[in-house]
Amino acid sequence: MPLTRSRVGKGRSVNRFVWLLFLVISYSLWATGLAQPYPRTLTDDLGRSVTLKAAPQRIVTLLPSVTETVCALNACGRLVGVDDFSDFPEAVKRLPKVGGYFNPNLEAMVALKPDLVLVSIYGKLHEQLEKAGVATFALRAETYDDIFRTTRLLGRVLGLESQAERLVARIQQEVYAVESRAAKATARPTVYYEIDPTPYTVGPDSFIGVLITKARGQNIVPKELGPFPQISPELVVQKNPAVIVLTHPGAADLPKRAGWSNLAAIRNKRICAYTGEQDNLLSRPGPRVAQGLQLLVGCFHPDLR
Repeated sequence: MPLTRSRVGKGRSVNRFVWLLFLVISYSLWATGLAQPYPRTLTDDLGRSVTLKAAPQRIVTLLPSVTETVCALNACGRLVGVDDFSDFPEAVKRLPKVGGYFNPNLEAMVALKPDLVLVSIYGKLHEQLEKAGVATFALRAETYDDIFRTTRLLGRVLGLESQAERLVARIQQEVYAVESRAAKATARPTVYYEIDPTPYTVGPDSFIGVLITKARGQNIVPKELGPFPQISPELVVQKNPAVIVLTHPGAADLPKRAGWSNLAAIRNKRICAYTGEQDNLLSRPGPRVAQGLQLLVGCFHPDLR
């Protein structure tokens, strides 16, 4: 059938519409970071430019919170090894262990032939792995906002940006639900949170410090001491907290510390000790942060349980 002028015009209109639609979709994908092709160059938390030739498929993680985030992004199947402390979800327990922060097993990591190792910003392990020809990407998760920033960054590393956005939204919704319950509390007890008997604690700007605030507690540790400071036990005596939270099994020894037997939290038996899985919920800045927040709400406001 010969083409008429009207058919030609209609064809051009359709083509123009398809082209405009393509431009809109392409822009939307670009704007959300979904269209960035591999190879892609990203900046890690050491400030290094890391070029990924393709989406990594053989990954070793050296941070439990990162392990959990990778799995929450439905990429657990890409993991070929994890640090000694990664134990959630259940599937990672069967993966080869490659040591921890203080005892990394470089040979074990290299033997797994990973195309990427996700490391902490602390220490020099990334330098050793790079010398062995293994690519690394360093991550930091210390603040509450780091939880979401790291999730999105991992989404870009893995080529799972849309999954990362959905995970961020889910975590924020879960936190909001718990925080809304905590808002019903009429009191805001002063709180001392102890990581270990050294004593190491948490400052208001750490992710745990933010959770304390969201759980309607008042952290006694001054902001200027930093996110995870080692403090003098005398500071706790001076502040006299109403509640003590421990993530180590040393509650029985607290009254033996100089001046501590008269602390309000000890006199009123307001000590919450969390170890094992509960410690993990509180200590890992990852997808289960809302469950850690729920523990603190239950500790500070037992009437809201």
